[in-house]
Amino acid sequence: MERLQKVLAHDGVASRRQSEKLIMSGRVKVNGSVVTELGTKVGVHDKILVDGVPITTEAPAYVMLYKPRGVISTSNDEKGRKTVVDLVENVSQRVYPVGRLDYDTSGLLLLTNDGELANRLTHPKYEVEKTYVARVTGIPTNDALRELRQGITVDEIKYAPAKAKIISTDEKKKIAIVSLTIHEGKNHQVKKMLNAIGCPVEKLKREEYGFLTLKGLQPGDARNLKPEEVKELRRLTGLA
Repeated sequence: MERLQKVLAHDGVASRRQSEKLIMSGRVKVNGSVVTELGTKVGVHDKILVDGVPITTEAPAYVMLYKPRGVISTSNDEKGRKTVVDLVENVSQRVYPVGRLDYDTSGLLLLTNDGELANRLTHPKYEVEKTYVARVTGIPTNDALRELRQGITVDEIKYAPAKAKIISTDEKKKIAIVSLTIHEGKNHQVKKMLNAIGCPVEKLKREEYGFLTLKGLQPGDARNLKPEEVKELRRLTGLA
């Protein structure tokens, strides 16, 4: 048995705090009766409705995917393009991507049906680091890298300080391989930050998410997270 607000958050209905507000406002029914008591506990056989819409209580699922380029980071696409959910068809639960990677960006993407953990992983408050490796046009100067490390403003949007370093350069082709570690997840953030220092991105991959890496995976491969990995993610986001 679990507390009702935890079940709602886990199912992705809302954060736990917002789920508590839903309950207190009388918008949640359990087995046909309105429930406003926050201490109410429910089980897998209880029928839960939010605003008249039933939710399903599934076993938690946590999946790591090596997203290839040319795949949409959503559960469905109105244009019929392949989505990340299409690549994890062997998972019986309904899982959703945690955040997103651009269509032309590859790399590590998490999918889960644990709404509360997903919300925390994407919230900058918990500062879960993500490391990207980019091939860029141009070779960043030390001053440019310092800008990224100190926190750069692009189009009036302030980005938090990042860990930035050059992995390799090709002076003849005027390109570089750059590693950038951030804990935010703003729209097109890495591309905008590198473009702002005069080094537009040619190719981008997310190689690390917190302590997780792509080791052992090829593009399109997916695996279930190990129990200790889930436990560590929960610890990182204050859910342990």
